[in-house]
Amino acid sequence: MLSFALNSARVFLTPRKTAPPIRKNLAFLKPYLRRLHRTSTMCSSASPPPPLEAVKEKIELTEAEEKIFRRLLDVVRHFKLPTQLRVAGGWVRDKLLGKESKDIDIALDDMLGREFCEKINQYLDFMGEETRDIGVIQCNPDQSKHLETATMPVFDMHIDFVNLRSETYAENSRIPTMKFGTAEEDAYRRDLTINSLFYNINNNSIEDLTGRGIQDLKSGIIETPLPPKSTFLDDPLRVLRAIRFGARFDFSLDEELQKAAADEEVKAAIGFKISRERIGHEVNLMISGNRPVKAVTYICDLQLFWVVFSLPQNHDVALSERCDRLSVAYMDAAWKSLQLIGCSIFNDEQRRLYLYASLFFPLKNKETYSTKKSKKVPLSSYVILNSLKLKVSDAETVLKLHNAAERFTSLIPFLASDENSKIVDLELEGENFDVPLSSRKRILTGLLLHQIKDYWRVALLLSTLLYPNIDSAEDFLDRDFDLEKSREIYFSVVNAINKMGLEDVWKLKPLLNGNDIMKILQLKNGGPQIREWQQRVLKWQLAHPDGTAEECEEWIMQTLAKRARLSD
Repeated sequence: MLSFALNSARVFLTPRKTAPPIRKNLAFLKPYLRRLHRTSTMCSSASPPPPLEAVKEKIELTEAEEKIFRRLLDVVRHFKLPTQLRVAGGWVRDKLLGKESKDIDIALDDMLGREFCEKINQYLDFMGEETRDIGVIQCNPDQSKHLETATMPVFDMHIDFVNLRSETYAENSRIPTMKFGTAEEDAYRRDLTINSLFYNINNNSIEDLTGRGIQDLKSGIIETPLPPKSTFLDDPLRVLRAIRFGARFDFSLDEELQKAAADEEVKAAIGFKISRERIGHEVNLMISGNRPVKAVTYICDLQLFWVVFSLPQNHDVALSERCDRLSVAYMDAAWKSLQLIGCSIFNDEQRRLYLYASLFFPLKNKETYSTKKSKKVPLSSYVILNSLKLKVSDAETVLKLHNAAERFTSLIPFLASDENSKIVDLELEGENFDVPLSSRKRILTGLLLHQIKDYWRVALLLSTLLYPNIDSAEDFLDRDFDLEKSREIYFSVVNAINKMGLEDVWKLKPLLNGNDIMKILQLKNGGPQIREWQQRVLKWQLAHPDGTAEECEEWIMQTLAKRARLSD
């Protein structure tokens, strides 16, 4: 009865500054999302938002955690220290949500983390136990490490130790001036109320010093301990963290927080106060998270898309006004397609780059001048390398995925059907053999897979977003994208590729290597001519999967003889 009354009360009581979810404001996506509602299956890594009753009233420690905390209290008692030991931040939040966490950060109220670690070693020495190495992580503002942190293993679990602190910010810097602070000051300096909770080890209690952390967990609200605009102007990275945590837990962003994040002054601060490396790191965490589409939707709805995925100044690329929305739509369709066929088909890295490739589909085939070099670069590569400061290999793979996806669209009609339809003419560069349609299909497919390698399934799934209207990307928001049809095409093509024995074609050992070809051609040095013949040999091998090295050599000799006759 009491439980029913409490649940009923929650329906009618509106939490302070509760905001509607941002997705309600996405009017431009409503028709499109209605067409994509058919599947709600989430990847295994995703978890539904916790119902109100799922937020625990107390923290239940594991056996390992109890052992660690007893050891830390033994140190305090042995030296008769007045120190209060608190676990801070994410561990407390996750434990209240019923999730296990090994990220234990200990906040100390009266000494540096390094000093307490030295006390631990002194205690271990007194007890006749082996002392442990102490690691000291120096402050590194560029990596959001504003204060020295000490780390050491306690019963084989690495624990971070740092003192409570308060902070003040200069006007044009996100690097604060730090000093010792109280637990309340430390709680209020944190980015979000749900991250400002403490677990006091000394008295086994939860401390919600902002008075809002637990309620916001129960209400599913992301808000800041202090006024959001001043919080974001102090450290604009907190905007992206708010978005990331909102997506991760499927929480709504507080209304005032939304207004502050979309404020022009805050958007400008994101551009000049935060390094591109830090922006890229936060975006990478979003894309690798359990709700990447929700995170990017928040970015788009808060009008931060071109702040985060910034383009070069004075770029010469014509983009539609709906380009950011189109990116969200492509990524949403890609995510739903992946869920429908099964997330396990891709590893984490393939999934990450698959989502980046879908997100940047509207930038496909568009180039701009690099700001550092006077040469054209793909716009998607510019964003990945300059705006997000990700790896060169990330930009190269996304570009390959875009190109391979386009090439797959021309093969889908012939691979997804058993019909021997007339295939696009294959340029065989004068090779002296005639092959049936099935062999031409095998050559085209094999060459594509040989180039994209183990990312071919990624490129294939991406191609279903383009097929059959590859040239009408701008109309994607208005098209009736059929998830079931996408799934059917994907598995039909996969089955055709498996039937041809091409699923690992890039691992195929060539019948003739470069030295063999040089010997046949009677050349002393390699070069472009050898590479050209290696490509021809690959085509021949794809057309003749049971062929031998001797037969391939004979074909080369016949081709050379035919060319000699034609040149006479």
